[in-house]
Amino acid sequence: MTLVRGTLVDTPDDPFSGGTPRVEADGGLLVRAGGIVDRGPFAELRRRHGGEAVVDLSGGLVLPGFVDTHVHFPQVRVIGGLGMPLLDWLERCALPEEARLADPGYARGVARDFVSGLAQAGTTTALVFGSHFAPAVDALFAEAARVGLRVTSGLVVSDRLLRDELLSTPQRAHEEGLALAGRWHGVGRNRYAVTPRFSLSCADAMLDSCRSLLADVPGAWFTSHVNENDAEIAAVAALFDGCSYLETYDRHGLIGRRSVLAHNVHPGDDELKLLADRDATVAHCPTSNAALGSGLFPLKRHLSAGVRVALGSDVGAGTGFSLLKEGLQAYFVQQLLGVEGVHLTAGHLLHLATSAGAEALGLGDQVGDLGIGKRFDAVWLRPPPGSTLDVALRSAAGPEDALAKAFALGSPADIAGVWVEGQPIGARPGE
Repeated sequence: MTLVRGTLVDTPDDPFSGGTPRVEADGGLLVRAGGIVDRGPFAELRRRHGGEAVVDLSGGLVLPGFVDTHVHFPQVRVIGGLGMPLLDWLERCALPEEARLADPGYARGVARDFVSGLAQAGTTTALVFGSHFAPAVDALFAEAARVGLRVTSGLVVSDRLLRDELLSTPQRAHEEGLALAGRWHGVGRNRYAVTPRFSLSCADAMLDSCRSLLADVPGAWFTSHVNENDAEIAAVAALFDGCSYLETYDRHGLIGRRSVLAHNVHPGDDELKLLADRDATVAHCPTSNAALGSGLFPLKRHLSAGVRVALGSDVGAGTGFSLLKEGLQAYFVQQLLGVEGVHLTAGHLLHLATSAGAEALGLGDQVGDLGIGKRFDAVWLRPPPGSTLDVALRSAAGPEDALAKAFALGSPADIAGVWVEGQPIGARPGE
């Protein structure tokens, strides 16, 4: 067993339902076999467990591991393609790069870059948009397993409107997806997600194939995009006889508790009601929405409708893996919306980046906070001495103020340690 000491901050009680962050300025966690078996003030735990080795994480903040609910594996090398709306960015930046993953050697290199980027940013759990090529998805799962991350991902499928090399057929998509799920679903920390790129690039037969695969892989997840961009929404409506974007998935039986849809910047009220009725989740990707000019996310409308919301980085339209940055951008969006926005505190941002994502991915009983009975998935935010964040944390009025400063100033460079089930998976270079 190991006794962890540090300033502990987490959100086991949803701030959107009146909860407040749980804070222990000098707290302790007793970790056994990767799980948290005791928690409290460090002095009390030290008296109860005096013979245990101490891992001292004093200074900075100990937070739950971050949970990214929407991020694209093949796009890590095209981050920063600014100045374009969604469909232009896909054509000029994302899709040409995604076609390169047909080369298994290239895909393995991208997988290393991608998983390393998540780990360095403190992301311990992610719902990942995979690749259009099965060997590349194998490479992603293998690298995630090697490093130790919790990854849910799958083969991305399309049968129209994209580059020819990215297209498949319903039968091949089902066969390749079923084979991938057989190799990886439920193996270690990996799980499978059925992943049509978006209904713009998937005709009804392909979406039917996705429904069949979802039925054939018990416990599989479903993820795709919805209502990101006005031009995209209009194109989908034209292809599907005027039905709503969400309905293109729902009429194929794809929307339910294990469904996570990215963006939803421009939802109809009927779509919000359907999402709530199906108990599905929306992955809010604020830096991507800003970079592509997609719009300001209507969080208040989602919350009022009872729709679950978590955060996604949406790399590579998003501007990096850090969910601290995504939280800050989510705050900016709501500020810009004025009376139509939601007043967000640092506690809300931490919740969106951790426990909300864990609940969205059906892992709330395992991760998302630092409570007894959870796995020790954690991030030690301890900035370099003399950095602006270091000065800010040392000047903070208390742990909650320090958390706000962490979201305002924090980056992967400020993460000194990351653990999954008690095992370190990354540290700041040189440490």
